[in-house]
Amino acid sequence: MANPTDPFSSSVIPFEVPEQMRAFAEKGVSQARDSYAKFKDAAETHNGTIEAVFTTASKGFSEYSAKLMEMMKANTTASLDFAQELLAVKSPSEALELWTSHAKKQYETLAAQAKELAELSQKVATETAEPIKASASKLFKPAA
Repeated sequence: MANPTDPFSSSVIPFEVPEQMRAFAEKGVSQARDSYAKFKDAAETHNGTIEAVFTTASKGFSEYSAKLMEMMKANTTASLDFAQELLAVKSPSEALELWTSHAKKQYETLAAQAKELAELSQKVATETAEPIKASASKLFKPAA
C-alpha cells in the first residue's frame, strides 16, 4: 500500500502532462540534440584546423631554425678564416685591404641572409595560415 505522506508515492494526486506541453518539451530536446551535434561537429573541425596550424607552424619553425644554424655556421667559418688570414699578413696596408675585403663580403652575405630569412618567414606565415583560411572558406561561403 502506498504511503500518503510520501510525495513520490503514486497514490498522491495523479499528475498528467498535457499533450501540448509534452510536444513542446520533446521539440526542445530535439532542438538541443541537433544544436549539440552541430556544435560537436564544429568543435571537431576546429580541433583539426588547430592541429594542422600547429603542425605546419612547428615544421616551419624547424626549417627556420635549421636555416639560422646554417647561416651561423657559415658566418662563424668566415670569421675564423678571416682571423687566420689576418694572422698571416705582413704589412698594415695588406691588413687593411684584407679587412676591407672581408667587411664588404660579410655585408653582402648578411644582406642576402636577411632577405632569405624574410622570405622564409613569409613562407612559414603563409603556410601556417593556410589551414585557417581553408576552414574559414568552408564555414563562410561567399554570397552569390
